[in-house]
Order: sequence, then C-alpha cells, then structure tokens
Amino acid sequence: MHRRNFLKTGSLAGLTISTLVATSCSAPSADGKKTDSTATDSKDDLFELSEATITGLQEKMKSKQYTSRLLTELYLKRIDEIDKNGPKLNSVIELNKDALNMADAMDKEREKGKIRGPLHGIPVLIKDNINTGDNMHTTAGASALGDNFAKQDAFIVHKLREAGAVLLGKTNLSEWANFRSNHSTSAWSSRGGQTKCPYILDRNPSGSSAGSGSAVAANLCTIAIGTETDGSIVSPSSVNGLVGIKPTVGLWSRSGIIPISKTQDTAGPMARTVKDAAIFLGALAGVDPQDSFTLAGKDKAETDYAKFLDANGLQGKRLGIEKSALVGSPAMEALLQDAIKVLKAKGATIVEIELYKQLKDIGKNEFTVLVYEFKDGVNQYLSNANSKMKTLADVIAFNKQNEAKAMPFFKQETLEYAQTKGDLNSKEYLDAVKQTNAGTRQVIDKILTDNKLDAIIGPTNGPAVCIDLVNGDYDNGFGFSGPAAMAGYPHITVPMGLAHGLPIGLSFFSTAWQEGEIIKLGYAYEQASKKRIKPLFKVDLFS
Repeated sequence: MHRRNFLKTGSLAGLTISTLVATSCSAPSADGKKTDSTATDSKDDLFELSEATITGLQEKMKSKQYTSRLLTELYLKRIDEIDKNGPKLNSVIELNKDALNMADAMDKEREKGKIRGPLHGIPVLIKDNINTGDNMHTTAGASALGDNFAKQDAFIVHKLREAGAVLLGKTNLSEWANFRSNHSTSAWSSRGGQTKCPYILDRNPSGSSAGSGSAVAANLCTIAIGTETDGSIVSPSSVNGLVGIKPTVGLWSRSGIIPISKTQDTAGPMARTVKDAAIFLGALAGVDPQDSFTLAGKDKAETDYAKFLDANGLQGKRLGIEKSALVGSPAMEALLQDAIKVLKAKGATIVEIELYKQLKDIGKNEFTVLVYEFKDGVNQYLSNANSKMKTLADVIAFNKQNEAKAMPFFKQETLEYAQTKGDLNSKEYLDAVKQTNAGTRQVIDKILTDNKLDAIIGPTNGPAVCIDLVNGDYDNGFGFSGPAAMAGYPHITVPMGLAHGLPIGLSFFSTAWQEGEIIKLGYAYEQASKKRIKPLFKVDLFS
C-alpha cells in the first residue's frame, strides 16, 4: 500500500510482516538536497531542559528557579541551534511572534498567585493543520494555503490558551496529513520541506505528525499536539521514542482542524512520558458545540487523566497479543519478547489473539471512507477559510499551475481521486463507513469480551525508514494503528526500545472512552521498562 503512511502501516489490506530495513541512506536538507555525511555533535547533554517534564518545570517555576519567559527563551534558542542549524531537523514550520508575550503574561499571573493549572507557562508546539487566530498560518504544509490565516482558534487551541500554555509555534507535517499522493514521502511538505528523525538524520520521522514527533524527541518543546486519522500520532511517536495518545474520536474537538475523516480524525498529545501525555490529554478534553462527536464524551471524558497513573497498573490484567506480531524481524521479535516478559513480571496475563485475521476484509473499505470524507470535510473547511482556495478543486488547480513548487517529487493522485467522489449520501460511502467503523468495533469488542481482555497490545510499527523523495515511502514492517483508528478507539504507544539505534513503540488499545485504563497500563509498563532513550542526532546508520 502506498497511499500514505497510515494506510501502509495501519491498513489491514495486504498486511505483511517484513524484516527491519537496515540500509544506509543520505539525509536531504529541507529543499531535498543531500547533506554531507559528517558526524554531528548534538551537545544534548549541555541543554539544561533536556527531558524536562511538565511537573518538573512547574516545580522549578514555583521555586523561582525558572520563569515561563526563560523556559520559552531556552526552547527558542534550542530550536535555532538544533532545528534551523546544526542537525537541521526542520521540524518547526513557523514560530509564534507572540510566544514571549504569552510567557510574560503567565509569569505576571504567577506573581499574583494565579496558577491556571499544570500547563501554566509550559511551552507547547502544535501541528500546522490546527487553526490559530493569530499571526501564524494554518496550511497543512500546503503551498496552496500559504495565504491562510485562521479567523479564530480551533477549540483545542482555545483550551490550550485557557490552560495557560505558551504556544511556541507550529510543526511541519506530511502535506495534507499525507493524503495527497499514492507514493508520497512522509514528513515532507511543499511549504515546510523535509523533516528528519533526530535519532538518525537520514531517516524519516514518520507521518503525518512528523514535526511534532521530531520536535518533542529532540527537546525543542515540553510537549506537542499531533493529529491522526490512522497512525499519524502513534507512528511518529513510536519511531521518535515518544509516548503518543490517540484518544477516542470525540474526546478532543476537531473543529478548526483541517480534516481528512469525520469518523476517524482526532488530535492528541505527543510527549516524552506517559504522565505528561496524561496531563495534557485531560486539559484539552471538552464538549464543543461545533463538533457533535464530543457530545458522546459529556459524561465519559475526564479532566484529570493523571489520576490513572499507577505503577502497579498491570497487576491482574489480561492483555491480548496479536499473534501475527510474534513472528517478524529478529530485532523486533527480541524487543517484543522482552516487553512481554516485563508485562508478565508486573502481573499481567498475555493471551494470543488473531484480530487482524478477522479485520482483513473490513480494512479494505477504509480508503473509500476516507476519500469521501476528505472531499466533504476539506470543502467545508475551505469555504470558511481566509484563503483564495475555497474548494478542493481550487487546490488541485493551484498545484497544477505551481507544479515546480507544489509537486516537485510526487503528485496529487489522492486529491484528484477524492475529487471524483460524490457526497456523503452516496451508497458506496454509506456501505463502506458502516462496515469500517461499526464492523471494526464489533470485532474488537467481541475479542475483548470473549477473552476477558483489558486491552490489546502489539508493536506500534517498525523503525524509521530512509528518507526517499524519489521513490516515496516503503513498508517498515508490522503496523498496529488500523484497528483502533477505524473503530475510533483510544490507543497509546510507549517506547519499547531501540532496533539498530531506532526506536520502536509498544501499543495498548481498548474500547471507547477507556483512555484511563490504557494510560494505567502504559504507565505501569513505562515505569517497569524505562525504554525512552534520548536521540543522538547520528548522521546515518554507521555513524
């Protein structure tokens, strides 16, 4: 499958377990040109905020060791040194000119004894498909939307500001959340260029929330927001050694976010620890009148997911392991078997299941659902946007007229295919969405019930692949995002270790609104395993 990263690693159609790719590749710069293969000195140990957590920074601001302004200045300096210079990760697509003013405002409130909550004064980056009603663009990485300044904040950005967070800027992404071409390169956009993986620079940090993943891994911010349709939070979190949470669809509002799918889209936290992700998750949850899906969470969403953090949370739990994940590359097998030993040692029972076997035919309908919903959602978004682009057809025409800039490496087959589809009353769409969403839920729920399981687990995906702007992305092995994505169920990935110096995550997912339970499981595993390892900014596999 070569439509986008989430369909290659997440889709159940044509699933294969491949060997880990350990080839050497050269890292291109933001404009697609190769860089010299010389050693990179990250000097990461000299960065005083390295691996900083929300709780740790709050304690230091409380003791007046730091102010929010100083934190913001340090991160902005770090972005200049690591993202724009040095390794040139190219993860930040735009900085917020008001960041220091926001930090100053939070410091003044703190001086007066007002603390809004755990995010007060904490620097955050967000993905560039999320509206901010300020000086920053919202483009989904597309040159076609280079004139788009949102009229108002997305609901979750409004919540972010209410919580007192400092918005550092926006992160690069796979253009149109990697829903543009059938042989695209993840982490590349015509507006932002190519983002790199901080572990090995010629590797792809995965799409579509590539910039958020690379930035958090490299300590360019405390925490970031990604968005996912199928794999775009959990995959870049996995390959960048992070914790990522894809919530139940509806826990976080989607209004003000450039869409792909109304049935599968959600934003979510990307962090270095389960605790930070849990804190962030509750802070942005809430009912939004502009997103009907959030109404279902009115009595189910929590404002404090940190209360589920329990180092003994695996005791007595039953976890279903996807059987097909047990046979793969030697490196991935070794990591998974080690993880299983940790889970068992902490009191969990592991049960083999065959989820993918039951979902194989259902997964074939996913792309049909997405192209219909993409066309409908993008047309609705653009109709109210501050951009000359008012329809998907306008975007397609712009790209053709500006091909050298907008499509230098791959084209727009997916956009053009979506444009051929009808509205959401089409029988083809209605049949496909019923089978994909409801059908996947039925299969997952039955497996959980029949086996008395608390969650289903497996490796999130394989390690980061080489950046290849000529041929596009290729399969990186087992992918585990599809089931939870199609069902709209919550999914957390936690670092499981390194293979050839590249991170791989362990996934936990369950049924709707069970964020608290999978956070408990992920936290207990994290505390028992401690597999988060800082990136070294190696130039290539042999550095």
